[in-house]
Amino acid sequence: MEPADELLEGESALELPAEPMRLNMGPSHPAMHGTVRMVLDLDGETILNVDIQPGYLHRGFEKSCERGTWTQVFPYADRLNYVSPMLNNVGWSLAVEKLLGIEVPERCQYYRVILGELSRITDHLTCNGASAMELGAFTPFLWILKVRDWIWDVLEKETGARMTHSFGRIGGMAEPPTPTFKGDLRALIPEVHKVVKEAEIMLIRNRIFLDRMQGVGILTKENALAYGCTGPVARASGLPYDVRKDHPYMVYDRFDFDVPIGEDGDNWDRFMVRFEEIRQSVRIIEQAMEQMPDDGPVNVDDPLIVYPEKSDVYTTIEATIAHFKLVMEGLQTPKGEVYSFTEGGNGELGFYIVSDGSGTPYRVRVRPPCWYNLAACREMLIGEMIADIIPTFGSINMIGGECDR
Repeated sequence: MEPADELLEGESALELPAEPMRLNMGPSHPAMHGTVRMVLDLDGETILNVDIQPGYLHRGFEKSCERGTWTQVFPYADRLNYVSPMLNNVGWSLAVEKLLGIEVPERCQYYRVILGELSRITDHLTCNGASAMELGAFTPFLWILKVRDWIWDVLEKETGARMTHSFGRIGGMAEPPTPTFKGDLRALIPEVHKVVKEAEIMLIRNRIFLDRMQGVGILTKENALAYGCTGPVARASGLPYDVRKDHPYMVYDRFDFDVPIGEDGDNWDRFMVRFEEIRQSVRIIEQAMEQMPDDGPVNVDDPLIVYPEKSDVYTTIEATIAHFKLVMEGLQTPKGEVYSFTEGGNGELGFYIVSDGSGTPYRVRVRPPCWYNLAACREMLIGEMIADIIPTFGSINMIGGECDR
């Protein structure tokens, strides 16, 4: 008998001492979608435990907001979720307007809805496009970003900025809709439908894509609820919660739209829920275009809240003084505290604000939906393989600006 045969017969001779390996992934890693670090405990390539560590961005959003006026918060809000900034503009506007006890004109509410839903579409396109690209599907990624760029064209035409718009205002919007706004949207909507359908045709029958997405990164309905998840992540796990439906704000109660719900809470469900939400956002935009008045104000008629027209600032002393006081001192809010919440790109986006009666926020606290989805990511990853981190982490659409605020 050869020595090699003796080793094969003795099973214990082949057992080598082994222990879990600790591996750092991030914070500088192309799959981390931001500066996030994962400390992995591995048995081979199986994930035994994972410690997800955000906190490397040092954004300081809330304290920055407490150093300027109420209006000066808008550029900071843009950078919370920089993939759908208009939704943050709307959320902050509604929070301060709730504190002031005012309601913007109807035309402004429709305008906000349309711009916000366009931002939601760009958010979902970015997430799904990146998820496909990270699994090797580069062509649909380019198709999806193509139509996202066309949406940005419309947003740039309306706001003057392509991505971080700072277009919201307390009491209204910076400018009314452009004369070509509705025409631009009618030309854009068929292209959105076309690209979403093309991407689905290329991906939903692709065996490699299905194997990497279906049954991977499962978040149960119970865990989604326990972690406080909202948005597409929670709805993919079977939680039918959408702020626009359950707590309607602005004019959302006037629209007919559905809330897509998943069954398994895996990467596949999160991917498909986002694509279906794009179609529902288009439905909302189409209805809002039909219902939105073609003329009328987009700002409240209150010089203590809204900036005067620039032409008046340059030609009248009253407007000059009003503009100076609003810029230097900020609009004066009553003392008190409010919590206002809207449906952001990744779930419930809430602002808790405290006013001491001055033109500067006394305390600002944001409820970022990404934070709770990121906390639940550990439940999705334990028991999976290293390679499964890529599609799973991509499917929760973690935005660093919201987590490291």
